Parts: sequence; C-alpha cells; structure tokens
Amino acid sequence: MLFGLLFGRKSSLTITATTFLTAIILAFAHQNWLDPEIANLQPVLNSWWLMVHVSIIVASYGPFSLGMILGIFSLFLMAFTTKKNKKRLDLVIKELTAINEMSLTVGLIMLTIGNFLGGMWANESWGRYWGWDPKETWALISIMVYAFVLHMRLIPGLKSRVAFNFASAFAYLSIMMTYFGVNFYLSGLHSYASGDQSVTPKEAYFFLGFILLLTAFAWYKHKKYYKK
Repeated sequence: MLFGLLFGRKSSLTITATTFLTAIILAFAHQNWLDPEIANLQPVLNSWWLMVHVSIIVASYGPFSLGMILGIFSLFLMAFTTKKNKKRLDLVIKELTAINEMSLTVGLIMLTIGNFLGGMWANESWGRYWGWDPKETWALISIMVYAFVLHMRLIPGLKSRVAFNFASAFAYLSIMMTYFGVNFYLSGLHSYASGDQSVTPKEAYFFLGFILLLTAFAWYKHKKYYKK
C-alpha cells in the first residue's frame, strides 16, 4: 500500500490496484494468524540480522507485487481497447507502465541489498557468504529475472508495452518460488517446511493460463490500435 501511495498518489488506477492487492494479502494473512504449530525460533534465526535481512527482502515484495498487479491492469486496458476509447486508454496505459517500471526498479534494488545483507548473516551463522543454497540461488534467479525485465526496453523486439507488462506479471512467479516453493520442493539450510507435503497449488496454473490468455488478447488489440 505504501509503494502504491508513493508512486501513484495522482493515479486513481494505481491506488485502486494497490488497495485491491493489500486487501487480498490481509485476507489471506488473517486466515492463519493463529497457527497451532507455531513454536520457538530455531537458534540460527534468533539473530538481529533476522529483522534487517528478512525485512528488506520481504519489503521488496511490495513493489514487485504492485508491478504484477499494474501489469495485469495494463493488459486488461489493452484488451478492452476500442476505437472510441483508444486515445484516453493510451495515456492511462503509458502512466501505469511508467509507474510499473519505477516499482520494479525499487523492488530490484531492495532485493539486491537484502541479498547482500543475507550473505553477511550467512557468514556469521555458517562461516561463508555464499553457498549455492536453494534459497540463495532462487533469490539470485529472481534478481536476474527482474533485471532482465527492466532491461527489455533495450532489446528492439521486446520493448513493447505488452511485453513489459506481461513480463512484470510473469516474473512474479520467481518471487513465489523463492518465497514458498523452495521451502517445500527443495532441501537446504533455508528450508523450514521439511516433512510437509509438497503440492503445487492449482492457482499457480490458473494464474499462468490467465496471464497467457490475457496477453494474447492484449497483443492483438495493441497490434490493431497502438502499433505504428
């Protein structure tokens, strides 16, 4: 919500998007606020670095989430473009895409800083800065994915607004894998859900299918009304 207010305080659609996203996050968080399995922290997590490293990493998910929802909003606007509303929606899509890029830039900076701070904590806890642990590796993958998304504008064939907004939504899957997937699918020093059944939620497939279908419609309308 904070990043939505900072980046899009004059954009009603951005405020709408970030309010919707915040409401969804709070609704899911409220479902398990009293987990009977909650216990004491593991000794390695009982550190001052937990507040610093984890706070910055998780805070970076804020602008990434905002970029994801703005990407979907922009694709929706492109998909519903007509000859009558083309001029008005063109300005709105440009605005949302610019705010989206700012959000991803801030998120990438925060994620990179958080990753470096995690290396300092790892050196204190495990005696090495980097060990190719699955969580570390996927954090690096997420950094590389979002760095590629932000540099797509430099590639002639990938600098369209459709490609960027699709990539900003699709890249969010790397964050979900880093945050959730590693704990269940891979074993390592950061995997604290060992023993739990690893099941890919069907919502992930729905999200992917939805994004691909929406992008196909948006690409068709963009080619018809916006592409020169």
